[in-house]
Amino acid sequence: MQTFAAIDIGSNSCRLKIARVVQHRLRTVHEDREVTRLGASVFEAGLVSPDAMAATLRALKRFYKAVQMHSADQVRAVATAAMRDARNGRAFLAWVKDETGWDVEIISGLEEGRLIHRGVMNNEPGTAGRCLLIDIGGGSCEISLSAQRRIVQTVSLPLGAVRLTQEFLKSDPPSKDEISRMKKFVARELRKASRRVSPGRVRLVIATSGTAAALSIASQAMRKVPASTREYVTPAKDVHKLASKLTKMKNEARSAIPGIGPRRSEIIVAGAHVFAELLQHFALPGLRYSDMGLRDGILAQMLAESDARTFAHQQYERDRWEAVLEICRRYGVDHKQAEPVRAHAAQLFRDLAAIHELPPDYQAWLEAAAMLRDIGKFMNYQGHHRHAQYIIANSEVFGFTPTQRVVTSAIARYIGKSRPEPEGRTMRQVPLEEHEHVRRAVVLLRLAVALNQDRASDVLRVRVRVYPKRVLMELSPGRTGAELELWSLRKEAAYFREVFRRELLVTLA
Repeated sequence: MQTFAAIDIGSNSCRLKIARVVQHRLRTVHEDREVTRLGASVFEAGLVSPDAMAATLRALKRFYKAVQMHSADQVRAVATAAMRDARNGRAFLAWVKDETGWDVEIISGLEEGRLIHRGVMNNEPGTAGRCLLIDIGGGSCEISLSAQRRIVQTVSLPLGAVRLTQEFLKSDPPSKDEISRMKKFVARELRKASRRVSPGRVRLVIATSGTAAALSIASQAMRKVPASTREYVTPAKDVHKLASKLTKMKNEARSAIPGIGPRRSEIIVAGAHVFAELLQHFALPGLRYSDMGLRDGILAQMLAESDARTFAHQQYERDRWEAVLEICRRYGVDHKQAEPVRAHAAQLFRDLAAIHELPPDYQAWLEAAAMLRDIGKFMNYQGHHRHAQYIIANSEVFGFTPTQRVVTSAIARYIGKSRPEPEGRTMRQVPLEEHEHVRRAVVLLRLAVALNQDRASDVLRVRVRVYPKRVLMELSPGRTGAELELWSLRKEAAYFREVFRRELLVTLA
């Protein structure tokens, strides 16, 4: 049985969840959490303070021992808003790697929203219809509109509880002027969000994170509802009432309210007001708390990537491919013209597996590169391969990590006259251990492009035979023949021989 560990290095707290795969499903075996306030100094001074570093590193060392004890086969650690903003964030994460061996990935706000969505969808009941997900963390707020368990729209806003507390709420209790200035800022950000997310009528609003948990428990206490009621919906009027009540109280009094406690009380006022303003702005009746979150989404993705028989894998692949198609639409790529290149790239990946010896993940990256190779023309036809590489590497593509985007962009980059060279600007961004893999994938894509010389609807069929010293490609001519494709493929023979040490022979069937 495989065991996965997910670590969320957030702006307010660090969280660990370890799960074991049992009959293609995840079973939690260990959880841990530590409030470290990593973002407090970042949102005030732009730097992670020594105290926050020390507290976070202590927590991560404890997590490391738990990961070792449970013999986790795979560990994924991500960092969110605080590390996105901190000027010394990279240096701190290098220290973390030195102490734990973990390569911590700084994810974008949109990727954070996608992973939270995946964690909720995989575990929460009643999410098949149209619903809105809200996560207010320490540094950011992610809002996602979901339909049929797929993200329709998502946005990340700088409305985290720690960030707002540090920036606006200096007094205890906060002054009217501080609250007023904070609410104006929140309202402005929500107006921006309305351009990206239009929830309309949703059947369910799900809120994650510690602030949502505190408000849900406090509301249940007010209404004398058992705290164990899993599907309790906190009415919007309770959120408004709690926001007003908490604002007038000192920190010690706030900490005594059920569900809040001494650490949450320091930032609950800001979080409560964001929820209150958000519910009002979008005319939402209330929210249901879910204890699922970012780490659950990370685990779901790890399961999806390792087990093709799971629903999570199918959903992951669907989401990832939809993200590629969305990029195509955004940059004016005709899906019908790109699709034959993708299909031939996938066929060549399968038919030439014995000689290219690429890891299985490369098929998805190769297919994505085939679809996205022409998006650079949106900027300028001249040098469009360079433009395509830049767009792919720097765009938010759901389901692709930064490293995967860099690899995909490199594959798409070298289908013109240039070749991947280790000292080249693009290849310097690619991890050294992936250089040879990229060279081989580039050859496959170049062959797929050569098989599709503006053929419109007349797509060639190709048969590939692999011999010890040569590879034979037999083309079945379409209505318009195959002379141009034959010439294009033969042009690639020299590079094919250089990379694979085999002759490439191309004939007509």
